[in-house]
Amino acid sequence: MANRRLAPPAQQPKEFSFTAENKAWADKVIARYPEGRQQSAVIPLLWRAQEQHDGWLPQAAIEYVAQMLGMARIRVLEVATFYTMFLLSPVGKKAHVQVCGTTPCRLRGADALFEVCARKIHPEPLHVSADGNYSWEEVECLGACVNAPMVLIWSDTYEDLTAESFEKVLDGFTNGKPATPGPQIDRHFSAPIGGPTTLTDPKLYANGDGGDNDGPPLTDANAKKPGAAANVRETPAGQPST
Repeated sequence: MANRRLAPPAQQPKEFSFTAENKAWADKVIARYPEGRQQSAVIPLLWRAQEQHDGWLPQAAIEYVAQMLGMARIRVLEVATFYTMFLLSPVGKKAHVQVCGTTPCRLRGADALFEVCARKIHPEPLHVSADGNYSWEEVECLGACVNAPMVLIWSDTYEDLTAESFEKVLDGFTNGKPATPGPQIDRHFSAPIGGPTTLTDPKLYANGDGGDNDGPPLTDANAKKPGAAANVRETPAGQPST
């Protein structure tokens, strides 16, 4: 997981440059920053370079971005090797799987996901499958702990996985019919499994809007109008307001 090295020279392209479309896009991104702060564009430019180059970031692209931004190559290399969003060696054509291996996912069954990767893709991480379609690696927290265990494939997360449902997700990429991103069980995002557990009394919604308004529903403009001051609104019954 800590192996953040560039691909061997034999796998590296000799040169890299943005397409005309991506170059125009990069110029617009750089122009967003004040004079002298153009280096702030390094992450989006590296990301676009990775997207252009088959989903992984070669050394030539890192050096190209460094030249574009007037940065020392080592500074751009530091960024590229720090973030696991940048893939430094060739990846599968159909899917590169990043499996979260931190504590919540481990406790919720991530080991079974690693076993699926080793069996269906390659025994070792950071290797492309024999058919060239898949690759995988272990990464640190991907920010969906409540939906553990989970994986990131390209830009989408697949959550609440079991070994069986994870295999179905991979099969979807094989068949050209990827599963819907998000939880792979019957729940909405990170809502409680089984549905709501609080504010379930129907009396709370007797007026149809969840509040005590007896008139028509508030419009967005009306809802934003200032109300009574707190010392007036919260005066206990029977006491004069100040």
